[in-house]
Amino acid sequence: MTAAFDTTRTTEAAVPEHGTVAFIPLNRLKKSPRNARKTPHSAADIEALAASTREKGLLQPPVVEPELGPDGQPTGDYLVTIGEGRRLSQLLRAKRKEIKKTEPIRCVVDTAHDAFEISLDENVTRFAMHPADQFEAFRDLADSKGWSAEEIAARFGVSPSLVRRRMRLGAVSPTLMAAYRAEDLTLDQLMAFAVSEDHARQEQVYADLSYNRSPVFIRRMMTEHEVEASDRRARYVGVEAYEAAGGRVRRDLFSEDGQGWFEDAALLDRLALDKLAAEAEAVRIAEGWLWAEGRLDYPYDHGCRRVYPRVVEPDAGTQARLDALAKEYDAIVASCGEDEVLTEAQDDRLTVLDAELAAARPERYDPEAVARGGLFVILAQEGVRIERGFVRPEDEAEPETDPDAAADAEGAGDAATEADAPEDQSDRTETRKTLSERLVADLTAHRTAALRDALAEQPQVALLAALHALTVQTFYRGAETCLDLRVS
Repeated sequence: MTAAFDTTRTTEAAVPEHGTVAFIPLNRLKKSPRNARKTPHSAADIEALAASTREKGLLQPPVVEPELGPDGQPTGDYLVTIGEGRRLSQLLRAKRKEIKKTEPIRCVVDTAHDAFEISLDENVTRFAMHPADQFEAFRDLADSKGWSAEEIAARFGVSPSLVRRRMRLGAVSPTLMAAYRAEDLTLDQLMAFAVSEDHARQEQVYADLSYNRSPVFIRRMMTEHEVEASDRRARYVGVEAYEAAGGRVRRDLFSEDGQGWFEDAALLDRLALDKLAAEAEAVRIAEGWLWAEGRLDYPYDHGCRRVYPRVVEPDAGTQARLDALAKEYDAIVASCGEDEVLTEAQDDRLTVLDAELAAARPERYDPEAVARGGLFVILAQEGVRIERGFVRPEDEAEPETDPDAAADAEGAGDAATEADAPEDQSDRTETRKTLSERLVADLTAHRTAALRDALAEQPQVALLAALHALTVQTFYRGAETCLDLRVS
């Protein structure tokens, strides 16, 4: 029957016929004991249904049956056979004063079928839309109606971050979306492609994939020209300073920490170098060095002579304290046998003693070395590291010699150098000077590839290298390894 039956204007004995559409007060609807769904609805599900019905009403009316009393007569209440979640969502709206507790709810009366069977059928015989259709639908709502993620989230009872993720997935290249529908791509792989909205780049990386199709590898390929937010340079400069300088950070919507990538690597390097240079200058002024430089990496080709500090002899009071600390240290070590393990308290105390012993033995550079030398402030994995005591060749002290003897020695030295030097040494030096940065980078890449091939042919060495990389990262904070291998 299509005619509506208003139970608010009937007596308790009047029961609608099977198939009648009835408007039943919300407070007269009850949960059916014959409902096949025993696991309660989650709070998120109820919230989503409440948001949907608030905006669009009940699109699917609940299916109910009259409640019968002990005497077999109708009580005037109705048991919800299908649509318990919809009933709970309306109760939530009533609790929030959006509707009345007596709000008429459009229901369909069913007295002909078994309540348990139709409840089970309604929960089993249902087909969710393909996730790709959902992603594109959210994107279409934003494009066609101009709704923000917050507006869409409010209308469907989900979080704005979930809407943004689905919209980002809906913006993936149609080629990749078709592959996802055809099950040639998994959802994790599709999310890896979605870190960038550049369709051409997505399709290029997809075409270049071979046996390695892991999401981690895809994400790395998509961002190979950008700097990850966990990179030492990004952590040192900071997002605020980078964005204030005009840089853009592309967020990863699919990671738990919400990190992303710094798109302008050159700008990031410049900001890091400027900050390092400022720190280097502050140390130079404070300690009196002749020069100071900030470097991203240790300059192995610095060409400087290295001088080291000398340990200052302690006075009597300091020496007595050192002896006491060393005695306590030895006592803790001696208290443990060869096969015993230090307790946590003992290990912590030894760490403190190590630090105190090192601090009690101050080291100083000679004033002459400080006046002629300099330092490098280097950005390491663990943070800023200062390397002191470098004397450049032009800052070396000139020996006091007789001018005539020095001239004779210089001439003899030049003649010996010309006679003893290999014929191609000057050629090699000149060639090295004329190599372009691009060629050096290309040759380095070839050397790296050759080393990888050689390592791949020696599984035992490869295993030891991998074990070493994992060990130093796990137990030695800030240690570096030649392998691009990270503990996650």
